[in-house]
Amino acid sequence: MTSPLTLTDTLSETARDAILSGIKAHNDTLLGPTDRRDLFIPITADDGAVDGGLTGYTGRGWLYVELLFVPERLRGRGLAGQLLTIAEEEAKRRGCIGAYIDTINPVACRAYERAGYQVFGCIENFTRGLDICWLIKRFEDQADRGSQAT
Repeated sequence: MTSPLTLTDTLSETARDAILSGIKAHNDTLLGPTDRRDLFIPITADDGAVDGGLTGYTGRGWLYVELLFVPERLRGRGLAGQLLTIAEEEAKRRGCIGAYIDTINPVACRAYERAGYQVFGCIENFTRGLDICWLIKRFEDQADRGSQAT
């Protein structure tokens, strides 16, 4: 009998979509339908082209920051913190209780910690002597409301 499993290094969009669809259906059964909403805060260059910013989404009471990039020309001005603040304020308006993010960049990790995020997990020496870390921030006013309701 031959195995139905085959290893390959290519993946069609159709196959990826089938796997993702299965995961989403399972999660909807487990957690109920998602309330996921995308979030995008662009940074634009003088010519109007997007060359940085923040992308993420809110869902199930949390903000997830997928990507945060400040172009070299704007670094050192506190823009990463400003991007996080804007995203967090919107997340609170959407009813979120907190946010999470991951990074392998030690400078970014320190910036997130300055913004009130705490490391809750790391893989040390993930690659080239760098750690990959996951950080979390709970929004006090939202967390307080949840604890008062019980």
